[in-house]
Amino acid sequence: MKIKKNDTVLIISGKDKGKQGKVLDVFPKEERIVVEGINLKKKHKHYKISVEERRIITLRILVNISNAKLICPG
Repeated sequence: MKIKKNDTVLIISGKDKGKQGKVLDVFPKEERIVVEGINLKKKHKHYKISVEERRIITLRILVNISNAKLICPG
C-alpha cells in the first residue's frame, strides 16, 4: 500500500469526487483510510432523560483505498 498517514490524497469517485484531503488514519488489512473533511456523516444523538443532552455528532466514515489517488507534494 502506497498511501501513508499524513499524505495528501484526491478522491476519484463517490459523492466527494474531486476533493482533496489529508490522511488521518490508515487500516491496511481492511484497505480503507480516513481522510480529513471527506465522507462525513451527521448523526443525531438524543437521550430520553433530558432535552439538554440532545446533540448532532459528525462522524468520519472510512474510504476505500481504490477511491483515493496519492498527490505528489512537489
